[in-house]
Amino acid sequence: MNMKKIITSPNAPAPIGPYNQAVLSGNTLYISGQIALDAQTGELENSSIEAETEKVMKNLEAILEAAGLNFDHVIKSSIFLKNMNDFGKVNKVYGSRFDEATAPARETVEVANLPKYVNVEISMIAVKG
Repeated sequence: MNMKKIITSPNAPAPIGPYNQAVLSGNTLYISGQIALDAQTGELENSSIEAETEKVMKNLEAILEAAGLNFDHVIKSSIFLKNMNDFGKVNKVYGSRFDEATAPARETVEVANLPKYVNVEISMIAVKG
């Protein structure tokens, strides 16, 4: 019995390395950290922290949809910021996808660096049902 199913979306950036966009194990979907890469062009969206976060959220949404889920199914998010001073702006874009009463658990941490020197990376865990 296969314990995991690989989930991919052509509307999110293809993995570069030994990982997948997401793995479904039972009813739980584990989404790899997403950055603001455009799936079609491979270009980074970095015109502003808000635009960068918006692209990250669109990539996450595409992966959720590929698994038949949406942001309502997310139970845990991890946000990695290059600069904690961007927290308010990132939080506003991120928060626009959730109802505060049922928002997922989350941590937000400042890190020394991120892939491709982006300013924000977000991963999620979602549950079907």
